Amino acid sequence: MGYGHHRAEVAAASAGGRQHTGSLSRRMLLIAFAWVSFLLVGGGLALDHTLTGLVTRNFDDQLGYMLTAMIASAEIGPDGEVFFNRPLGDQRFLEPNSGLYWQISGQGHDDFPSRSLWDRTLRLRGDHFDSTPHIYDSDQFGTNEKLRMIERSVILPGSNTLWQFSVAASRGELDAQIARIRSILIWSFLVLAMGLFIMAGLQTYYGLGPLRRVRRAIAAMREGGAPRVDEPLPLEVQPLVQEINALLDHSDKQAEEARTHAGNLAHALKTPLTVVMNAATAQAPDLADTVIREAAVMRRQVDHHLARARAVGRRATGLARATVWESADAVVRAVTRLYPQVRFDLDGNGEASVAIERQDLDEILGNLVENAAKYGGGSVFITIDAVPGDAKFCDIWVEDDGMGIPENERERIFDRGARLDTGKPGTGLGLAIVRDVAELYGGAVVLGESEDLGGLLTTLRLPRAK
Repeated sequence: MGYGHHRAEVAAASAGGRQHTGSLSRRMLLIAFAWVSFLLVGGGLALDHTLTGLVTRNFDDQLGYMLTAMIASAEIGPDGEVFFNRPLGDQRFLEPNSGLYWQISGQGHDDFPSRSLWDRTLRLRGDHFDSTPHIYDSDQFGTNEKLRMIERSVILPGSNTLWQFSVAASRGELDAQIARIRSILIWSFLVLAMGLFIMAGLQTYYGLGPLRRVRRAIAAMREGGAPRVDEPLPLEVQPLVQEINALLDHSDKQAEEARTHAGNLAHALKTPLTVVMNAATAQAPDLADTVIREAAVMRRQVDHHLARARAVGRRATGLARATVWESADAVVRAVTRLYPQVRFDLDGNGEASVAIERQDLDEILGNLVENAAKYGGGSVFITIDAVPGDAKFCDIWVEDDGMGIPENERERIFDRGARLDTGKPGTGLGLAIVRDVAELYGGAVVLGESEDLGGLLTTLRLPRAK
């Protein structure tokens, strides 16, 4: 039932246009079937070869014993012919066509056959000398009675004739034993194969059970159940569940950030809109100036939140990487055109890379460098990788020779719209954007005092790219 249900799911997925790479359970079953089949076939052939070899060697040993007894009992009579000084023990040699035969042949002498041969003669290979027993199969009596034969060449005492001693036995009994062995092997291995295949199927179904439980847990979350997969699972599946839970946490965090941004933007726009509505309702004489002023405030707020939203979206990809020197050099060239009287010095590690999108890095560096040029005294130093021994973070120093920021004002300056020098144009959102974007990427911004220039030292700390 489980396999049929799985087939239905695969068919439904295909019908819905969703791509997949096939069934995991089918892969496991195919591998198990192929491996089990290979082992069973290979093991069966090896066992068949071993057992049939043992039976055949035992059969040949019996023929060898009979041949040895023949040679031990053979003597040469006064007439020069061979005879036995004692009868052979096996009675089948005396029964016609019994399936067990012997024969002695010598050149220039009549064949000396067993009574069991009756009117037949064994065709021997008398054109060579067998110092040791020679065993082979023969079909000289037809396919109905195939023979297993053993021969040996012997020169008996008192004779110069080369005598060929041979014993032949019908292969019927040997072939019957081999057939019984093979039948037992085939049925045994079939039963074993069936058991192993069933076991592989059960193992696959049971082994993939945790994945089905994860799927049900995710379906329950989608339908409004538990917010996380909290069910205990095997060690091999637990990392997958942890990654799923981490992804859910990340999604919840992004959703919460989106709600917070929306609330902050709504709150930021509420006051300017109220001012505009009140001025319009009262038909104030400076309505046009009020609309322009409040529209500029709303535009600054929208730009700030859009920049933060873009940073959140880029961070979600997890593949951000930028070279600090390239970004800083581009920013310096752009700011130089706005402040040609300011001297910029760029120094440090030209190979340092940080885990942030290039566009976001340009934006926060542009804010820091532009602020240093605007509020400084004419000199701006930018140092990349100011603390090279830090393996996790890259520190970027932006220093100027201006008045700096009092220590008790350094935290407040990060608030949206906060400005210490209102005599120069600006929105008061630059440092707020820098801090928000840096923190989104796991970095930070710290304000201090420059030891070399005496003005403001802004330390931008960003995680290094891996």
